[in-house]
Amino acid sequence: MAEKFVGGGGGGGVIMLLLLLCATFLGFSMVGAEDPYRFFDWNVTYGDIYPLGVRQQGILINGQFPGPDIYSVTNDNLIINVYNNLPEPFLISWNGVQQRRNSFQDGVYGTTCPIPPGKNFTYTLQVKDQIGSFFYFPSLAFHKAAGGFGGIKILSRPRIPVPFPDPAGDYTILIGDWYSHNHDILKSILDKGRRLPFPDGILINGRGTGNNAASFIVEQGKTYRLRISNVGLQNSFNFRIQGHKMTLVEVEGTHTIQTTYSSLDVHVGQSYSVLVTADQPAKDYYIVVSTRFTEKVLNNSAILHYSNSASPARGPLPAGPDNDIDYSINQARSIRTNLTASGPRPNPQGSYHYGLINISRTIKLRNSAGLVDGKQRYAVNSVSFRPADTPLKLADYFKIDGVFRVGSIPDQPSGKKMSLDTSVMGADFRAFVEIVFENRENIIQSWHLDGYSFWVVGMDGGVWKPASRNQYNLRDAVSRCTTQVYPKSWTAVYIALDNVGMWNLRTEFWGRQYLGQQFYLRVYSPVGSIRDEYPIPRNALLCGRAVGRTTRGL
Repeated sequence: MAEKFVGGGGGGGVIMLLLLLCATFLGFSMVGAEDPYRFFDWNVTYGDIYPLGVRQQGILINGQFPGPDIYSVTNDNLIINVYNNLPEPFLISWNGVQQRRNSFQDGVYGTTCPIPPGKNFTYTLQVKDQIGSFFYFPSLAFHKAAGGFGGIKILSRPRIPVPFPDPAGDYTILIGDWYSHNHDILKSILDKGRRLPFPDGILINGRGTGNNAASFIVEQGKTYRLRISNVGLQNSFNFRIQGHKMTLVEVEGTHTIQTTYSSLDVHVGQSYSVLVTADQPAKDYYIVVSTRFTEKVLNNSAILHYSNSASPARGPLPAGPDNDIDYSINQARSIRTNLTASGPRPNPQGSYHYGLINISRTIKLRNSAGLVDGKQRYAVNSVSFRPADTPLKLADYFKIDGVFRVGSIPDQPSGKKMSLDTSVMGADFRAFVEIVFENRENIIQSWHLDGYSFWVVGMDGGVWKPASRNQYNLRDAVSRCTTQVYPKSWTAVYIALDNVGMWNLRTEFWGRQYLGQQFYLRVYSPVGSIRDEYPIPRNALLCGRAVGRTTRGL
């Protein structure tokens, strides 16, 4: 990875460089000169990969599969220059990076024009007031099934206390289900209106089993941080390490109460940080990942390798929990915010009393599957998303009529026949809303909202009713950006809508997302102030009906 680092606060040359950067990328100073810049140059190509032992066409970043980690610190400015050397358009999105006041940089088709083949685009991100473990991925054309994903680490600033000692090492572990077919074949199946088959295997950091297995080196007696992200396409996983316990310390930017687990359920799109101490006899141990709640159980294993290991990993793979939904729900409920720990700022995470704020609106979202014109589609509140010819954020900014309509998806289940639309739901800036995800299907759902974290205040089986609020956790619910909804169950979240923009709310079940199970939440402020939202980036790509428009001068 080509990364360069520029700190602030010293030397005329540095000051001139910062001024030039602000002029070139942003048009004016949107961030303080004291916030450091990190520069990345990424070359995106196709290349041969063999994760399941057969040759496939994968997406490489700087020749790597998976892609390189992004290392950053709270409030860093990330300047990521992406060269698209694929023969088709390409986009990268940043799962969990909130893009404060700047949904133009979100990297999904509803906000950002794709990078044309043979061209480049420079993303300008700031990890404003964030810490934690996240990941990036390609968001267009089912590219996610070919790779192009990698980890994002946002560390606390040096003067901000962290509620655990510095680990001896910090590993990214990307787990995901995988097909032996190339992504274009999978895309073709979906384009024909058919469901995808069950995946062929599981990857751990892009590797399968056997001699190809991933390995993580530890020194006896030391403690390590593992950042585990499920970058897969549909399945929930159970993660465990032979002979070792895991202490959960962080979930998607929130320091948690430090609970110890023998295994951890990681649903698609989710990220967790655990501490593991190498306190066992010196040998190798299995790291095991297996699918949850599937008729056919897929397994993969990596190796926890003690540096003074006397023997290879032996014995059967450690068994995971039974397919007991209650076990998984109880584990999810046990994940809570550490109220006394600092987050990205020095004040305690519990200083924001979300449970004392009045709800201004309740939104209920129900997922469904069905046929439209004889083809498989998936919907939210009976509306299956149909992409427009122009990114919605550009149409909104340039006031281009006919691209989308606010209110094209209802905020309650309608019970109507499934239909196609470019679904956009309106919401008021600074509203405090409750969203209830209803899942009446026999699958585990996983929902993600760009631009935000939300408090997961409740989840249970059956049908949500207003009386269900009596069981909400209004004190220390975990704040995160991706939540699961169990079969025939509901999950409720609270969100403070403090980030103006056009934000994608989607299932992380990627075939369903591709076939319509998503929409955009337009968080709107009538003021039009740069205090609420930045103007369009000067280097923004323009496509569709936005071609020929101008961004802005210096």
